[in-house]
Amino acid sequence: MTECNASLVEFPRCKRRKVEAHFGGGSVSSDGGALLLRQADRRVGLTAGVAIALGDERRQASCEHDVRSLVRQRVYALALGYEDLNDHQTLRADPGLQTAVERDEPLASSPTLCRWENRADRDAAWAIHRVLVERFIASHQRPPRRLILDFDATDDAVHGNQEGRFFHGYYDHYCFLPLYVFCGSQVLVSYLRPSSADPARHVWAILALLVKRLRQEWPQVEIVFRGDSQFCRWRLLAWCERHEVGYIVGLAKNSRVQAQAAELMEAARATFVETGAKQRLFADLVYAAGTWDKPRRVIAKAEHGDLGSNPRFVVTNLNGEAQMLYDTVYCARGEMENRIKEQQLDLFADRTSCHRWWPNQFRLLLSSLAYTLLEAIRRLALRGTELARAQCGTIRLKLLKIGAVVVRNTRRVRFILSSGYPLQALFFQAAARLASG
Repeated sequence: MTECNASLVEFPRCKRRKVEAHFGGGSVSSDGGALLLRQADRRVGLTAGVAIALGDERRQASCEHDVRSLVRQRVYALALGYEDLNDHQTLRADPGLQTAVERDEPLASSPTLCRWENRADRDAAWAIHRVLVERFIASHQRPPRRLILDFDATDDAVHGNQEGRFFHGYYDHYCFLPLYVFCGSQVLVSYLRPSSADPARHVWAILALLVKRLRQEWPQVEIVFRGDSQFCRWRLLAWCERHEVGYIVGLAKNSRVQAQAAELMEAARATFVETGAKQRLFADLVYAAGTWDKPRRVIAKAEHGDLGSNPRFVVTNLNGEAQMLYDTVYCARGEMENRIKEQQLDLFADRTSCHRWWPNQFRLLLSSLAYTLLEAIRRLALRGTELARAQCGTIRLKLLKIGAVVVRNTRRVRFILSSGYPLQALFFQAAARLASG
Protein backbone atom coordinates (compact mmCIF):
# COMPACT_ATOMS: atom_id res chain seq x y z
CA MET A 1 0.00 0.00 0.00
CA THR A 2 1.33 3.46 -0.98
CA GLU A 3 2.31 5.54 2.02
CA CYS A 4 1.77 9.29 1.78
CA ASN A 5 2.85 12.04 4.11
CA ALA A 6 3.35 15.76 3.91
CA SER A 7 6.89 15.53 2.56
CA LEU A 8 6.99 12.37 0.42
CA VAL A 9 4.68 10.66 -2.08
CA GLU A 10 5.45 7.16 -3.38
CA PHE A 11 4.31 5.98 -6.82
CA PRO A 12 4.35 2.54 -8.49
CA ARG A 13 7.84 1.21 -9.20
CA CYS A 14 9.64 1.76 -12.49
CA LYS A 15 11.80 -1.24 -13.44
CA ARG A 16 12.15 -2.36 -9.82
CA ARG A 17 13.14 1.09 -8.64
CA LYS A 18 11.12 3.14 -6.20
CA VAL A 19 9.43 6.26 -7.56
CA GLU A 20 9.14 9.04 -4.99
CA ALA A 21 8.20 12.72 -5.12
CA HIS A 22 8.60 15.51 -2.62
CA PHE A 23 8.53 19.30 -2.61
CA GLY A 24 12.05 19.92 -1.39
CA GLY A 25 13.67 20.84 -4.69
CA GLY A 26 14.56 24.37 -3.61
CA SER A 27 14.16 27.42 -5.80
CA VAL A 28 12.36 26.07 -8.85
CA SER A 29 10.22 28.15 -11.22
CA SER A 30 7.82 27.15 -13.97
CA ASP A 31 8.47 30.51 -15.68
CA GLY A 32 12.09 30.41 -16.78
CA GLY A 33 11.13 32.31 -19.93
CA ALA A 34 10.30 35.38 -17.83
CA LEU A 35 13.86 36.43 -18.65
CA LEU A 36 12.71 37.06 -22.23
CA LEU A 37 9.96 39.35 -20.95
CA ARG A 38 12.53 41.30 -18.94
CA GLN A 39 14.81 41.52 -21.97
CA ALA A 40 11.97 42.73 -24.24
CA ASP A 41 10.90 45.25 -21.61
CA ARG A 42 14.41 46.67 -21.33
CA ARG A 43 14.60 46.86 -25.15
CA VAL A 44 11.40 48.91 -25.57
CA GLY A 45 11.43 50.66 -22.19
CA LEU A 46 7.77 49.92 -21.55
CA THR A 47 7.31 49.46 -17.80
CA ALA A 48 9.97 52.06 -17.00
CA GLY A 49 8.06 54.56 -19.10
CA VAL A 50 4.77 53.65 -17.47
CA ALA A 51 6.23 53.98 -13.97
CA ILE A 52 7.57 57.45 -14.76
CA ALA A 53 4.27 58.50 -16.33
CA LEU A 54 2.21 57.26 -13.38
CA GLY A 55 4.36 58.80 -10.68
CA ASP A 56 3.97 57.86 -7.03
CA GLU A 57 2.19 60.05 -4.49
CA ARG A 58 2.55 57.55 -1.66
CA ARG A 59 4.64 58.28 1.41
CA GLN A 60 7.88 56.69 0.25
CA ALA A 61 9.20 55.93 3.74
CA SER A 62 6.25 53.58 4.22
CA CYS A 63 6.48 51.87 0.82
CA GLU A 64 8.34 48.61 0.38
CA HIS A 65 7.51 48.24 -3.33
CA ASP A 66 8.03 51.06 -5.82
CA VAL A 67 5.71 51.70 -8.74
CA ARG A 68 8.10 50.24 -11.30
CA SER A 69 8.17 46.91 -9.41
CA LEU A 70 4.40 46.89 -9.08
CA VAL A 71 3.90 47.55 -12.81
CA ARG A 72 6.41 44.88 -13.76
CA GLN A 73 5.02 42.30 -11.37
CA ARG A 74 1.47 42.74 -12.63
CA VAL A 75 2.29 42.99 -16.34
CA TYR A 76 4.79 40.12 -16.37
CA ALA A 77 2.36 37.90 -14.47
CA LEU A 78 -0.38 38.55 -17.02
CA ALA A 79 2.01 37.72 -19.84
CA LEU A 80 2.96 34.51 -18.01
CA GLY A 81 -0.69 33.46 -17.68
CA TYR A 82 -1.57 34.51 -14.12
CA GLU A 83 -4.87 36.31 -14.48
CA ASP A 84 -6.00 37.04 -10.92
CA LEU A 85 -4.59 39.06 -8.07
CA ASN A 86 -4.92 36.16 -5.67
CA ASP A 87 -2.35 34.27 -7.76
CA HIS A 88 0.25 36.69 -6.43
CA GLN A 89 -0.12 35.48 -2.88
CA THR A 90 2.11 32.55 -3.79
CA LEU A 91 3.58 33.91 -7.03
CA ARG A 92 5.32 36.67 -5.11
CA ALA A 93 7.81 34.07 -3.87
CA ASP A 94 8.59 32.70 -7.34
CA PRO A 95 12.34 33.18 -7.98
CA GLY A 96 11.86 33.47 -11.74
CA LEU A 97 9.39 36.35 -11.49
CA GLN A 98 11.45 38.00 -8.73
CA THR A 99 14.49 38.03 -11.00
CA ALA A 100 12.50 39.40 -13.93
CA VAL A 101 11.18 42.21 -11.72
CA GLU A 102 14.79 42.77 -10.54
CA ARG A 103 14.24 41.91 -6.90
CA ASP A 104 15.54 39.08 -4.75
CA GLU A 105 12.97 39.31 -1.97
CA PRO A 106 9.21 38.61 -1.92
CA LEU A 107 7.21 40.74 -4.34
CA ALA A 108 4.06 42.66 -3.51
CA SER A 109 1.18 40.74 -1.95
CA SER A 110 -2.33 40.51 -3.40
CA PRO A 111 -3.72 43.17 -1.01
CA THR A 112 -0.90 45.56 -1.89
CA LEU A 113 -1.55 45.14 -5.61
CA CYS A 114 -5.29 45.51 -5.04
CA ARG A 115 -4.84 48.79 -3.17
CA TRP A 116 -2.51 50.05 -5.88
CA GLU A 117 -4.97 49.21 -8.67
CA ASN A 118 -7.83 50.88 -6.83
CA ARG A 119 -5.88 54.15 -6.69
CA ALA A 120 -6.12 54.39 -10.50
CA ASP A 121 -7.93 57.37 -11.97
CA ARG A 122 -8.45 59.21 -15.27
CA ASP A 123 -4.92 60.67 -15.17
CA ALA A 124 -3.42 57.17 -14.92
CA ALA A 125 -5.37 56.05 -17.99
CA TRP A 126 -4.18 59.06 -19.99
CA ALA A 127 -0.59 58.49 -18.88
CA ILE A 128 -0.51 54.85 -19.95
CA HIS A 129 -2.11 55.64 -23.29
CA ARG A 130 0.55 58.25 -23.94
CA VAL A 131 3.24 55.66 -23.24
CA LEU A 132 1.62 53.18 -25.66
CA VAL A 133 1.54 55.77 -28.44
CA GLU A 134 5.11 56.94 -27.79
CA ARG A 135 6.42 53.37 -27.78
CA PHE A 136 4.63 52.77 -31.08
CA ILE A 137 6.34 55.81 -32.58
CA ALA A 138 9.72 54.72 -31.20
CA SER A 139 9.32 51.28 -32.81
CA HIS A 140 9.82 52.79 -36.29
CA GLN A 141 13.41 53.21 -37.42
CA ARG A 142 12.33 55.34 -40.39
CA PRO A 143 9.18 57.36 -41.15
CA PRO A 144 6.36 55.11 -42.41
CA ARG A 145 4.68 55.92 -45.71
CA ARG A 146 1.19 54.88 -44.60
CA LEU A 147 -0.45 54.08 -41.26
CA ILE A 148 -3.82 52.34 -41.12
CA LEU A 149 -5.59 52.88 -37.79
CA ASP A 150 -8.04 50.06 -37.04
CA PHE A 151 -10.93 50.87 -34.71
CA ASP A 152 -13.18 48.20 -33.24
CA ALA A 153 -15.32 47.58 -30.16
CA THR A 154 -16.10 44.36 -28.33
CA ASP A 155 -18.07 43.16 -25.34
CA ASP A 156 -16.55 42.68 -21.90
CA ALA A 157 -18.88 40.83 -19.54
CA VAL A 158 -19.34 42.42 -16.12
CA HIS A 159 -18.81 40.53 -12.86
CA GLY A 160 -21.64 41.92 -10.75
CA ASN A 161 -23.27 45.23 -9.93
CA GLN A 162 -20.34 47.37 -11.08
CA GLU A 163 -20.14 51.03 -12.03
CA GLY A 164 -21.09 51.47 -15.69
CA ARG A 165 -23.03 48.18 -15.84
CA PHE A 166 -25.65 48.05 -18.61
CA PHE A 167 -27.43 45.37 -20.62
CA HIS A 168 -26.50 45.23 -24.31
CA GLY A 169 -29.18 43.86 -26.63
CA TYR A 170 -26.84 42.70 -29.39
CA TYR A 171 -24.53 40.76 -27.06
CA ASP A 172 -27.49 39.70 -24.88
CA HIS A 173 -25.78 40.23 -21.52
CA TYR A 174 -24.56 42.87 -19.10
CA CYS A 175 -21.20 44.13 -20.30
CA PHE A 176 -18.80 46.98 -20.95
CA LEU A 177 -18.00 48.03 -24.52
CA PRO A 178 -14.25 48.74 -24.74
CA LEU A 179 -12.86 50.44 -27.83
CA TYR A 180 -9.55 49.24 -29.27
CA VAL A 181 -7.28 50.97 -31.75
CA PHE A 182 -4.49 49.04 -33.46
CA CYS A 183 -1.96 49.98 -36.10
CA GLY A 184 -0.81 46.74 -37.62
CA SER A 185 -0.21 44.40 -34.69
CA GLN A 186 0.54 47.16 -32.16
CA VAL A 187 -2.11 48.42 -29.77
CA LEU A 188 -2.51 52.18 -29.36
CA VAL A 189 -5.75 52.50 -27.41
CA SER A 190 -7.80 50.26 -25.13
CA TYR A 191 -10.56 52.49 -23.84
CA LEU A 192 -13.24 51.14 -21.51
CA ARG A 193 -16.78 52.40 -22.19
CA PRO A 194 -20.25 51.57 -20.86
CA SER A 195 -22.31 49.40 -23.19
CA SER A 196 -25.18 51.90 -23.13
CA ALA A 197 -23.10 54.32 -25.23
CA ASP A 198 -23.12 54.74 -28.99
CA PRO A 199 -20.49 52.34 -30.42
CA ALA A 200 -18.87 55.36 -32.09
CA ARG A 201 -18.65 57.30 -28.84
CA HIS A 202 -15.40 59.33 -28.60
CA VAL A 203 -14.03 57.75 -31.79
CA TRP A 204 -13.78 61.17 -33.41
CA ALA A 205 -11.84 62.64 -30.48
CA ILE A 206 -9.48 59.65 -30.25
CA LEU A 207 -8.81 59.69 -33.99
CA ALA A 208 -8.11 63.45 -33.88
CA LEU A 209 -5.61 63.06 -31.02
CA LEU A 210 -3.82 60.19 -32.75
CA VAL A 211 -3.62 62.00 -36.09
CA LYS A 212 -2.26 65.12 -34.41
CA ARG A 213 0.49 63.24 -32.56
CA LEU A 214 1.48 61.03 -35.49
CA ARG A 215 1.72 64.00 -37.84
CA GLN A 216 3.83 65.88 -35.33
CA GLU A 217 6.35 63.06 -35.66
CA TRP A 218 5.85 62.29 -39.37
CA PRO A 219 4.32 65.27 -41.23
CA GLN A 220 4.19 63.46 -44.58
CA VAL A 221 2.64 60.20 -43.41
CA GLU A 222 -0.61 59.03 -45.00
CA ILE A 223 -3.15 58.07 -42.32
CA VAL A 224 -6.16 55.85 -43.03
CA PHE A 225 -9.08 55.30 -40.67
CA ARG A 226 -10.56 51.79 -40.98
CA GLY A 227 -13.58 50.35 -39.20
CA ASP A 228 -16.83 48.47 -39.61
CA SER A 229 -20.30 49.92 -40.10
CA GLN A 230 -20.79 50.96 -36.46
CA PHE A 231 -18.31 53.79 -37.11
CA CYS A 232 -19.97 55.06 -40.28
CA ARG A 233 -20.93 58.58 -39.13
CA TRP A 234 -20.95 61.32 -41.74
CA ARG A 235 -19.49 63.91 -39.36
CA LEU A 236 -16.53 61.60 -38.74
CA LEU A 237 -16.10 61.04 -42.48
CA ALA A 238 -16.34 64.78 -43.12
CA TRP A 239 -13.66 65.42 -40.48
CA CYS A 240 -11.38 62.93 -42.25
CA GLU A 241 -11.94 64.73 -45.55
CA ARG A 242 -11.17 68.14 -44.06
CA HIS A 243 -7.97 66.88 -42.44
CA GLU A 244 -6.75 64.78 -45.38
CA VAL A 245 -7.25 61.49 -43.57
CA GLY A 246 -8.22 58.50 -45.69
CA TYR A 247 -11.09 56.28 -44.59
CA ILE A 248 -12.55 52.93 -45.54
CA VAL A 249 -15.55 52.08 -43.38
CA GLY A 250 -18.31 49.51 -43.59
CA LEU A 251 -21.80 50.68 -44.53
CA ALA A 252 -24.82 48.88 -43.12
CA LYS A 253 -27.19 47.36 -45.68
CA ASN A 254 -30.38 49.30 -46.32
CA SER A 255 -33.10 49.34 -48.97
CA ARG A 256 -31.75 52.37 -50.83
CA VAL A 257 -28.20 51.20 -51.31
CA GLN A 258 -29.40 47.67 -52.13
CA ALA A 259 -31.70 49.12 -54.78
CA GLN A 260 -28.70 50.87 -56.34
CA ALA A 261 -26.82 47.57 -56.41
CA ALA A 262 -29.79 45.51 -57.63
CA GLU A 263 -28.45 44.99 -61.17
CA LEU A 264 -25.06 43.90 -59.86
CA MET A 265 -26.67 41.47 -57.42
CA GLU A 266 -28.89 40.03 -60.16
CA ALA A 267 -25.89 39.57 -62.44
CA ALA A 268 -24.10 37.63 -59.70
CA ARG A 269 -27.18 35.49 -59.09
CA ALA A 270 -27.70 34.72 -62.78
CA THR A 271 -24.06 33.76 -63.32
CA PHE A 272 -24.15 31.50 -60.26
CA VAL A 273 -27.27 29.74 -61.56
CA GLU A 274 -25.60 29.28 -64.94
CA THR A 275 -22.19 28.08 -63.75
CA GLY A 276 -22.78 26.75 -60.23
CA ALA A 277 -19.66 28.62 -59.10
CA LYS A 278 -19.70 31.22 -56.35
CA GLN A 279 -19.74 34.73 -57.77
CA ARG A 280 -18.20 37.95 -56.43
CA LEU A 281 -18.82 41.13 -58.43
CA PHE A 282 -17.79 44.67 -57.50
CA ALA A 283 -18.95 48.11 -58.54
CA ASP A 284 -18.73 51.75 -57.47
CA LEU A 285 -21.86 53.57 -56.31
CA VAL A 286 -22.55 57.14 -55.24
CA TYR A 287 -24.67 57.18 -52.11
CA ALA A 288 -25.77 59.53 -49.35
CA ALA A 289 -28.11 58.83 -46.48
CA GLY A 290 -30.76 61.44 -45.86
CA THR A 291 -28.81 62.88 -42.93
CA TRP A 292 -25.45 63.06 -44.72
CA ASP A 293 -23.98 66.35 -45.90
CA LYS A 294 -23.13 65.02 -49.39
CA PRO A 295 -22.92 61.83 -51.48
CA ARG A 296 -19.80 59.66 -51.14
CA ARG A 297 -18.18 56.77 -52.97
CA VAL A 298 -19.49 53.36 -51.94
CA ILE A 299 -17.96 50.05 -53.02
CA ALA A 300 -20.64 47.40 -53.54
CA LYS A 301 -19.77 43.71 -53.38
CA ALA A 302 -22.44 41.40 -54.83
CA GLU A 303 -21.72 37.84 -53.69
CA HIS A 304 -23.91 34.85 -54.53
CA GLY A 305 -23.26 31.24 -53.57
CA ASP A 306 -24.92 28.12 -52.23
CA LEU A 307 -26.31 30.06 -49.28
CA GLY A 308 -27.80 32.77 -51.46
CA SER A 309 -27.01 36.45 -51.80
CA ASN A 310 -24.52 38.14 -49.46
CA PRO A 311 -24.07 41.80 -50.44
CA ARG A 312 -21.61 44.08 -48.64
CA PHE A 313 -21.00 47.82 -48.84
CA VAL A 314 -18.01 50.00 -47.93
CA VAL A 315 -17.74 53.81 -48.03
CA THR A 316 -14.29 55.22 -48.82
CA ASN A 317 -12.36 58.20 -50.09
CA LEU A 318 -9.32 56.14 -51.11
CA ASN A 319 -8.20 55.90 -54.71
CA GLY A 320 -8.06 52.52 -56.36
CA GLU A 321 -10.03 49.79 -58.05
CA ALA A 322 -13.07 48.62 -56.11
CA GLN A 323 -12.18 44.94 -55.66
CA MET A 324 -8.59 45.72 -54.72
CA LEU A 325 -9.69 48.18 -52.04
CA TYR A 326 -12.25 45.75 -50.65
CA ASP A 327 -10.12 42.60 -50.67
CA THR A 328 -6.70 44.07 -49.90
CA VAL A 329 -7.48 47.03 -47.66
CA TYR A 330 -10.89 46.64 -46.03
CA CYS A 331 -10.89 42.88 -45.41
CA ALA A 332 -7.47 43.13 -43.74
CA ARG A 333 -9.25 44.69 -40.76
CA GLY A 334 -10.25 41.15 -39.75
CA GLU A 335 -6.71 40.65 -38.48
CA MET A 336 -7.43 43.24 -35.76
CA GLU A 337 -10.14 40.96 -34.39
CA ASN A 338 -7.47 38.32 -33.80
CA ARG A 339 -5.45 40.84 -31.82
CA ILE A 340 -8.49 41.65 -29.66
CA LYS A 341 -9.03 37.94 -29.05
CA GLU A 342 -5.42 37.64 -27.93
CA GLN A 343 -5.95 40.33 -25.32
CA GLN A 344 -9.23 38.92 -24.07
CA LEU A 345 -8.47 35.19 -24.20
CA ASP A 346 -4.69 35.04 -23.71
CA LEU A 347 -4.08 38.16 -21.61
CA PHE A 348 -7.31 38.38 -19.61
CA ALA A 349 -8.49 41.83 -20.65
CA ASP A 350 -11.97 40.82 -19.49
CA ARG A 351 -10.87 40.52 -15.84
CA THR A 352 -12.51 43.87 -15.14
CA SER A 353 -14.05 42.77 -11.85
CA CYS A 354 -13.43 45.88 -9.70
CA HIS A 355 -16.48 47.76 -8.50
CA ARG A 356 -15.22 51.20 -9.47
CA TRP A 357 -14.81 52.34 -13.07
CA TRP A 358 -11.23 53.59 -13.27
CA PRO A 359 -9.59 50.52 -11.68
CA ASN A 360 -11.33 48.47 -14.39
CA GLN A 361 -9.94 50.78 -17.06
CA PHE A 362 -6.54 50.33 -15.42
CA ARG A 363 -6.81 46.54 -15.60
CA LEU A 364 -7.72 46.75 -19.27
CA LEU A 365 -4.57 48.79 -19.86
CA LEU A 366 -2.42 46.36 -17.86
CA SER A 367 -3.56 43.66 -20.27
CA SER A 368 -2.60 45.91 -23.19
CA LEU A 369 0.84 46.42 -21.67
CA ALA A 370 1.31 42.66 -21.36
CA TYR A 371 0.23 42.29 -24.98
CA THR A 372 2.70 44.99 -26.00
CA LEU A 373 5.58 43.04 -24.43
CA LEU A 374 4.62 39.79 -26.12
CA GLU A 375 4.07 41.60 -29.42
CA ALA A 376 7.56 43.09 -29.06
CA ILE A 377 9.00 39.59 -28.63
CA ARG A 378 7.10 38.41 -31.71
CA ARG A 379 8.09 41.43 -33.82
CA LEU A 380 11.71 41.86 -32.72
CA ALA A 381 12.86 38.38 -31.73
CA LEU A 382 10.76 35.89 -33.71
CA ARG A 383 10.69 37.32 -37.23
CA GLY A 384 11.56 34.66 -39.78
CA THR A 385 11.08 31.83 -37.27
CA GLU A 386 8.37 29.22 -36.80
CA LEU A 387 6.70 31.49 -34.23
CA ALA A 388 6.79 34.64 -36.36
CA ARG A 389 2.97 34.70 -36.57
CA ALA A 390 2.19 32.81 -33.38
CA GLN A 391 -0.47 34.13 -31.03
CA CYS A 392 0.42 35.31 -27.54
CA GLY A 393 -0.82 32.10 -25.92
CA THR A 394 1.47 30.02 -28.14
CA ILE A 395 4.46 32.25 -27.45
CA ARG A 396 3.80 31.93 -23.73
CA LEU A 397 3.48 28.15 -23.91
CA LYS A 398 6.58 27.56 -26.01
CA LEU A 399 8.99 30.27 -24.85
CA LEU A 400 7.96 31.44 -21.38
CA LYS A 401 6.60 28.41 -19.52
CA ILE A 402 9.94 26.67 -19.09
CA GLY A 403 10.81 24.86 -15.88
CA ALA A 404 13.98 26.21 -14.28
CA VAL A 405 16.05 25.70 -11.16
CA VAL A 406 17.14 29.14 -9.95
CA VAL A 407 20.41 29.38 -8.08
CA ARG A 408 21.22 32.76 -6.52
CA ASN A 409 24.30 33.94 -4.71
CA THR A 410 26.05 37.25 -4.19
CA ARG A 411 27.66 37.20 -7.64
CA ARG A 412 25.08 35.81 -10.04
CA VAL A 413 21.60 34.44 -10.62
CA ARG A 414 21.69 31.24 -12.67
CA PHE A 415 18.64 29.73 -14.40
CA ILE A 416 19.21 26.02 -15.02
CA LEU A 417 16.73 25.06 -17.75
CA SER A 418 15.73 21.58 -18.83
CA SER A 419 18.15 19.79 -21.17
CA GLY A 420 15.12 18.28 -22.90
CA TYR A 421 13.56 21.64 -23.80
CA PRO A 422 12.84 21.28 -27.56
CA LEU A 423 13.20 24.96 -28.59
CA GLN A 424 16.62 25.73 -27.15
CA ALA A 425 18.00 27.20 -30.38
CA LEU A 426 14.98 29.47 -30.80
CA PHE A 427 15.22 30.61 -27.16
CA PHE A 428 18.90 31.56 -27.56
CA GLN A 429 18.15 33.31 -30.85
CA ALA A 430 15.29 35.33 -29.31
CA ALA A 431 17.42 36.36 -26.33
CA ALA A 432 20.27 37.45 -28.62
CA ARG A 433 17.99 39.50 -30.84
CA LEU A 434 16.39 41.26 -27.90
CA ALA A 435 19.81 42.07 -26.45
CA SER A 436 21.19 43.49 -29.71
CA GLY A 437 18.87 46.51 -29.95
